[in-house]
Amino acid sequence: MSKKANLLWIDLEMTGLEPEKDRILEVACIATRWDLESLAEMTGVVKVPLKLMEERMVGGFWEKNSAAREALMKQNAEGVAASEMEKLVLKFIEDNFGKEIILAGNSIHQDRKFIDREWPKVAEKLHYRMLDVSAWKVYFEGALGKKFVKREAHRALDDIKGSMEELKWYLTFMK
Repeated sequence: MSKKANLLWIDLEMTGLEPEKDRILEVACIATRWDLESLAEMTGVVKVPLKLMEERMVGGFWEKNSAAREALMKQNAEGVAASEMEKLVLKFIEDNFGKEIILAGNSIHQDRKFIDREWPKVAEKLHYRMLDVSAWKVYFEGALGKKFVKREAHRALDDIKGSMEELKWYLTFMK
């Protein structure tokens, strides 16, 4: 495949939202051009110490999403080290992108904090600009009273596809 992708859609599932304490559990990447059609995708599982998962994956969010929690915990044994996953993500980038790589996703700034901390070589490849679907959500809900109802799977690949569908929905208002 020629290196034609512009947007690197990433969704991470983490043990929580604090990059200093929490860890990446699952990643999904989709490479697209500006038309938002998928050119390539990858998924992966990062092995995290079970004790950390048990300590960090508690509280209201995880109680509400217990099926996702159990699935993430179950697949943990199949995961690879964070450093190995970074190499796999770098290979995906090398195979699908040219020089400029714009990170895209929903609340992508939060994922970026984890990328910066756990995958510094991936972070070095990314442009400082990001395409954050949540900015569109804030505007459409606040200014226009229009709300996209997104499925909440809390699994990386499903969530990223949902984010792409959401952005496509917002773009229909611009035609």
